Amino acid sequence: MKQVKIGPDRSNEIKSIFKLSVEELVAGSEGHLVVTNTLDELYDYLAEQMVNEFRRSMTKHGPTAFIMPVGPTQPYRLMAEKINKERISLKNCWFFFMDEYCDDSDQLIPSTHPLSFRGQINGLFFNLVDKELLMPENQRIFPTLENLDKLPEMIADAGGIEVCYGGIGIHGHVAFNEPEAGVKDTGPRILNINDFTRTVDAVRHGLGGNLINFPRRAITLGMKQCLGARKMLLMTRNEYADMDWANTVLRISVLGIPGDDYPVTHIRNHRNYIVATDRATATAPKIII
Repeated sequence: MKQVKIGPDRSNEIKSIFKLSVEELVAGSEGHLVVTNTLDELYDYLAEQMVNEFRRSMTKHGPTAFIMPVGPTQPYRLMAEKINKERISLKNCWFFFMDEYCDDSDQLIPSTHPLSFRGQINGLFFNLVDKELLMPENQRIFPTLENLDKLPEMIADAGGIEVCYGGIGIHGHVAFNEPEAGVKDTGPRILNINDFTRTVDAVRHGLGGNLINFPRRAITLGMKQCLGARKMLLMTRNEYADMDWANTVLRISVLGIPGDDYPVTHIRNHRNYIVATDRATATAPKIII
């Protein structure tokens, strides 16, 4: 894939950042990096942070809007358990989900597709939460062909985004905002999924590296919506010890120069953000080149 230079020279930057210990990395982040000892602790931290915001939404008279990912999936069960146990009502919450895969004709993949975020979220979360605590279905919003142009107005009508939650991809995407010139100002749209993203995901989800049939297109909220949130809580992790794909993007996320080549680096200009990970991912890889 031909690379277009749309950001700073990362080569020397990453060599320098990889010299830092985990403790030095945390100190250099100036409070913006949270590192847990284990993945289980990371998922519990994420679930607890989200539930705390949902709890606060109960005290408000109007809506509280959140940008939500479907992955990582692990915190959702923990969230449902905490919500049911503490009887936290989600009635004031509006969930604007980040994205969904499209087929080559730019139609949303069916919710029955094994990769569909719309298809996964009910089993991961909504079906686990006691019905009397759930928000109405019209407050659970995925980007679609029908609402794509209306999403910014819908978010504004819901009071703006309180918190943007999400994962960080190998090339720094947030939602499916892949590297491109001017990415920080992008809005909801349909786009090509970066080849690096497709490759990593094709070997992470039990697909056996099936790049042939992995979706090439996606519909997504823009970076403008993500960066417009009053708070941001992002995460990344290797998940599997023998697949250390996230160590680099984690360090670029918290210490890298902002640039369109790694969209996540634009959070560095946000006033209120946290990146969370586990210690294995925060540790420099065994081989540094």
